Amino acid sequence: MARVRKIPMRMCVGCRERKEKRQLVRIVRTPEGTVLVDPTGKKSGRGAYICPDITCLEKVIKNKGLERALEVTIAPHVVEELRQQLSQVSLPED
Repeated sequence: MARVRKIPMRMCVGCRERKEKRQLVRIVRTPEGTVLVDPTGKKSGRGAYICPDITCLEKVIKNKGLERALEVTIAPHVVEELRQQLSQVSLPED
């Protein structure tokens, strides 16, 4: 009999929907304090997950959900970098 594997679920901080971890993009605050997109999901630091959609990123920036989740103030130039990095991210296919 085949074992059913548990699929890790995470909540998008933008739309607040629970989705499979691999369907979301992790944004991480590194121990040095920089905020960046973590496509591998393995970088050390405090992380938050968002949908790979610009509308979720805009929603998170507007309501400061990302700042609360990462416990850091995000500068405007970092927001622009996140927009560019998010547009370049491609999620792994199964």
